[in-house]
Amino acid sequence: MNKFKKIGLTALAGSLVATTAYAGSVSVSGGASMGVKNNAGTDGGKSWTMGNQLTFTGGGELDNGLNVSISFVLDQGDNVNSATSNSTTTQGGAPFDSHSITVSSDSLGSLNMAGEGGSSAQSALDTTAAGDIWDNGFGISSPASSDTASGMLLYTLPSVMDDLSAQVSYSAGGTGKESSTAIGLTYTGVEGLSVSYGTGELSTKTANASGDATTMKASYAMGSFTAAISNTEVDYDGTGNDDEVDSFKLSYTITDDLSVTYGEETHETSGSSIDEEVESISASYTTGGMTVTAAQIDASGVDHSAGDKERWKLGVSFAF
Repeated sequence: MNKFKKIGLTALAGSLVATTAYAGSVSVSGGASMGVKNNAGTDGGKSWTMGNQLTFTGGGELDNGLNVSISFVLDQGDNVNSATSNSTTTQGGAPFDSHSITVSSDSLGSLNMAGEGGSSAQSALDTTAAGDIWDNGFGISSPASSDTASGMLLYTLPSVMDDLSAQVSYSAGGTGKESSTAIGLTYTGVEGLSVSYGTGELSTKTANASGDATTMKASYAMGSFTAAISNTEVDYDGTGNDDEVDSFKLSYTITDDLSVTYGEETHETSGSSIDEEVESISASYTTGGMTVTAAQIDASGVDHSAGDKERWKLGVSFAF
C-alpha cells in the first residue's frame, strides 16, 4: 500500500469517528386501541373500531449546542383521502403519517418543520374545551381553522417572561393557497390556570373562503375539579358564512385512576338559524398502560337541520 492510500484511509477513518460524535439515539413508542360503538346514522347498528401506530423519535446535541430531533409516525390508513398527505403512495392504507424535524436551543427557542401533520400556531390551540366531541360521525363539518399544510414552519420563542409561551407559524401555501401566518400565546402564571389566545389566516384562493380564525380558551384546576371554556371564531372575507364554536367542560377526578367528564359544544354559522349542539358525558379508568373509556354523546341540529342523533362508545387503549 502506498503512502497516498494510507493517507486517504486515515482521513476516511477520522471522518467516520467525527460523524459518530454527533450521533443521537432513536426510540420507538406505540399505541393501540379497540372498541365498539353504535352507528349514529339512520341505519343504526353497531361497528367495531381499532387503531394502531408507531412513533419513531430521535435526536442529539451538536457540538455547537444546538439540539436536533426527528419524529416519524407509522399509522395504517391514516392518510386515506388526505388532501395534504405527503405519502409516497396515493393508495388508501399507506402507512406513513406525520413527520417533522426540530432544531432548538435554550437561547434561540425551537424551530419545527412538519413535512406532514403540521399545525399552525392558532390551529394547535383550537381543540374545543370539550375535546372536539362534534367529530363523532354525526356528519358535522369541521369548523375551519387557520392554514395547516405540509412544510409548515412553527417557531417557539425562547422565554420572554416567566410562565408565558409564544409561537409563530408560517405556511408557504401551495396549490390554491397564498402564504399565511399565525401566532399563539399561552399563560400559566397562576397555579391551576391556563389561558391561551391564537389567531391566524385562511389563505385559500377560493372566493369567500379566505379570512381569519381566532381561538380563546382557558382552564382552571382546583382540587379534584377541572373547568374549561373555549371560543373559536372564523371570519370570512366577502360573503362567506362566518362560523363560531363555543364549548365548555367540567371534569371530576374520583381517584388517581378514575375520572368523569361532562362537555358541551355549540356550532353557529351566519348562514343558518339552526345551531349544531353536541353534549357528552364520559368516564375513563387507567391502570398501567391501559385506559378504558365509555361515553354517551347526543347531537341536535346536525348539518344545521332539525333532528337529533345519539351515540354511545366503549373502548380500550394501550400505550407501550
